Amino acid sequence: MTAPDSLPRSSQRLDQLGIGLAGLCAVHCLLAVILVAGMGVGSHFLLAPELHRYGLVIALIIAGAAIGWGAVKHRRAAPFLVAMMGLGFMGGALAVPHGEDEFVLTLIGVSLVALGHFLNLRAARRR
Repeated sequence: MTAPDSLPRSSQRLDQLGIGLAGLCAVHCLLAVILVAGMGVGSHFLLAPELHRYGLVIALIIAGAAIGWGAVKHRRAAPFLVAMMGLGFMGGALAVPHGEDEFVLTLIGVSLVALGHFLNLRAARRR
């Protein structure tokens, strides 16, 4: 296997990782709402602003690498545009206070990022 062949495989793994992390983020958001609203358990950890900022940084790195590389290889803009829009929603969620607005913006964002990774994987297979 040559080095150029390994890059698309790495990109596919990053897309899969991005989809998985987006799912974990969605679960985190749902658990935070349920646990904090229902029982007040874990609010310090689940609502920590640092966790959300680090999550966004990780999402930016993974999406930038996987979807950026994919856009160069398959020359389709949709995965990139969808993922970047999702990252924008995730960033917007950091600008609002904790609560319903943050929850909705984050879920929209991670859903769009996951969709961008999915579209990127699909575009790479068609290539």
